[in-house]
Amino acid sequence: MAATLCVVFALLASLHTCDGKLRFASYYGDHMVLQKSPERAVLWGYGPEGAQVTVSLFGLFKRQASLVTVTNGIWQVTLDPVAAGGPYNVTAKVQNDSATLTDVLFGDIWMCGGQSNMWFNMTQIFNATEELSVVAKYPYVRPFMVALNTSGIELMDLIEVEIPWSVPTASVVEEFSAVCWLFGRYMYETLKYPIGLVESCWGGTPVEVWSSSRALKRCQEVPVVDGPKKNSILWNSMIHPLLNMTIKGALWYQGEANAEYNQDKYNCSFPAMIDDWRMAFHQGSGGQTAPDFPFGFVQLSTYIKTSKDDGFPNIRWHQTADFGFVPNLRMKKTFMAVALDLPDATSPYGTIHPRDKQDVAYRLTLGARAVAYEEENVPFLGPFPKEIASTQMYVNITYDQAVSVTSSKDIFEVCCSDIWAPCGPKSLWLQTPIVGWDLTTIQVSAAVCQSSEVAAVRYAWRDWPCEFKACPVYSASWILPAPPFIINHSSWKGGIWKSY
Repeated sequence: MAATLCVVFALLASLHTCDGKLRFASYYGDHMVLQKSPERAVLWGYGPEGAQVTVSLFGLFKRQASLVTVTNGIWQVTLDPVAAGGPYNVTAKVQNDSATLTDVLFGDIWMCGGQSNMWFNMTQIFNATEELSVVAKYPYVRPFMVALNTSGIELMDLIEVEIPWSVPTASVVEEFSAVCWLFGRYMYETLKYPIGLVESCWGGTPVEVWSSSRALKRCQEVPVVDGPKKNSILWNSMIHPLLNMTIKGALWYQGEANAEYNQDKYNCSFPAMIDDWRMAFHQGSGGQTAPDFPFGFVQLSTYIKTSKDDGFPNIRWHQTADFGFVPNLRMKKTFMAVALDLPDATSPYGTIHPRDKQDVAYRLTLGARAVAYEEENVPFLGPFPKEIASTQMYVNITYDQAVSVTSSKDIFEVCCSDIWAPCGPKSLWLQTPIVGWDLTTIQVSAAVCQSSEVAAVRYAWRDWPCEFKACPVYSASWILPAPPFIINHSSWKGGIWKSY
């Protein structure tokens, strides 16, 4: 019976054989980072059925040991909390065998997922040679990369590892996610303790392949049972195996594929995926990963300069669950890097793949510092409207912070109506100029509505709304761009609209 169960568990564990040999699961290795205190790191692996495994942690100032029995070919322990630092050795031992991990650090683990802009590696970014030349100066930022594999069932362990845990060198990091690496490097410069980065992403993929069947059912997603968009095939093989890992948070850069696939469901499917990942990582780690762990993401950049398609603008809005900003009531403890002002018309990798990942990563770090680490006085949100006042002649948009403004004839648009009917992306929108501004308010003309009323206003609602770092509205420091928005007079819940 035990042998039969072992075969079943081996299948779930990515076909690792039940040979009775003692070893750690695939994503443990020398040079790895384990989650620091106050959380407790989880270790697991394989061993001879019924054997008593002693798992020991040895370091200069700390030593602890745990005893666990191998059940169905699997052993698992949860370490006592360990403060940031290292190095440590971790040894699993049975009577006649042992396995040891060396140079193990404790710090914060960040998952990095999504599609091709997260996959975009360090050799492809602006100033790649310079960026790679300083990699070795950050020995406590450790990368790990999951290999690309699919599965029709949820696996317990990874099928394959692309980059094992490594002390960073240029040759290792050049194939690693640029957004992920730069985020980790920038966070290390702030935190001054080890950062572990786990890359698990695949280009051209919609959110549905990264979501469990539970999450998809919440959004009434129609099951796709075959082909590259088969529901959950990457959740099964590249996320589910990692659930036992205690993590600090996750980063996400995805959405381009959903501009053409289930676009109208993304305002449900993306928040549902976040909720489900949080629940699954919390349960998988035995309650060590926070049930509301911080989740940062990149709002879509740009693709086609002359496009009139609403795909990218709609996804940007849906990425916030149609609030326009995060965190919000639907997406708590999230943070967002706005990237619509970072186009790259000459990218050799296609305009959908801008090479400036430094600004993207930096904006993510601001959100992480404020939301994940609760650092005070860290601005991370661009300006967003809190009050709109409209007359027959003007619309005054008052923001939640001081703004820096450049004049524009077409970045704002209004929708006109005599009956206050809600306006959507397919309604008739008319470009209207900025006619004035002060510290917190921008005034645009309402004259295009003539005898009608302004029923809605929107900002930067196009695929490619501005040139590089040249959108019309930024924070007072000119660092954070205002995110796009579409606000209806009749249904705005996020602020006050006054008509005169």
